[in-house]
Amino acid sequence: MSWSPDLPFNDLPPLPPAGLDLEPKPVLKATIEARTALATLAQAGQLLPNPHILIHAVPLLEAQASSEVENIVTTADELFMHVGSGGGDPATKEALRYRSALFTGVASIRSRPLTSATAARICSELQGRERAVRAVPGTRIANPSTRQVLYAPPEGADRIREKLSDWERFIHAERDLDPLVRMAVAHYQFEAIHPFHDGNGRTGRIINILMLIEAGLLHDPILYLSRAIIARKSDYYRLLRAVTADGAWIEWVLYMLDVIRDSAASTIRKIEAIRACQEEIAERARVATAGGRDAQFLAILLEQPYCRINNVAERCGVSRQTASSWLHALVAAGLLSDVKVGREVLFVNHEFLEVLTRPE
Repeated sequence: MSWSPDLPFNDLPPLPPAGLDLEPKPVLKATIEARTALATLAQAGQLLPNPHILIHAVPLLEAQASSEVENIVTTADELFMHVGSGGGDPATKEALRYRSALFTGVASIRSRPLTSATAARICSELQGRERAVRAVPGTRIANPSTRQVLYAPPEGADRIREKLSDWERFIHAERDLDPLVRMAVAHYQFEAIHPFHDGNGRTGRIINILMLIEAGLLHDPILYLSRAIIARKSDYYRLLRAVTADGAWIEWVLYMLDVIRDSAASTIRKIEAIRACQEEIAERARVATAGGRDAQFLAILLEQPYCRINNVAERCGVSRQTASSWLHALVAAGLLSDVKVGREVLFVNHEFLEVLTRPE
């Protein structure tokens, strides 16, 4: 394989890598550990009184972390505050589009297989405008500090579409590989094709989750994957490049399996912390106000750390006055705080927010 970082990698080989055993003993061992962690995560998620908490919270945390990989820095606090409101600074809005794109992808694969068209739809959602494969030459990936060119992806819209078709065939036809190994290999290939002008990394990380769901290893997008990548971000980019430069597939696959295992383990710890926090908040809310005995009111308090009077009134079928009374009773009890943002008041569950956003 001939490759130079300065020249478009038009000869990027199709998958699977020719003549290579992608599942030697170390990979098989790591695969078993990662699958065990994923199975434990799936069981732990079902133990939550309201599993929707994970479905709401983890994609937001994943959005924040995945965007941080691309140096789009916003805080989880900002994301929770502005979800559903359309507000926030540009970085927050961009990260929230990640969450929307993730849910778009999940909805898509519930009815049809994952394809390159799914990837284009996800990338378009991320960017907030329609995206097609790159047609203009000259894309280069460089070190942001030194500007040294590290990689030049394939060029030409027809060539890119052809390589995406090969990628698509691999993710559905390669059934001899464990789904986790297939996901790791497919992720490298998608990043190497770099099919869109922008948003490839975030699109690829959403596709990882979709592949796990499609394989039946997850039911919902509750795996907080990007945080583990951030913890080893330099390894992520180094090992991607090592596959291109040296064919170092096994090292790359082992890295991705470790990321999955570690992410599942940290998400399990997050679930345990959420359960303990839920139980305490529910008990205190029942003492503080009659609304604390309303199941829907408790659900709102425990699905996300910010809520509005309108949220409570609509969800619980009560008047704004009653909703306001319930929320202010919790403020008086020290369970919530009220924060004025623009023309509206947000009620913040700081204890829950701290549990959601702290490292596990």
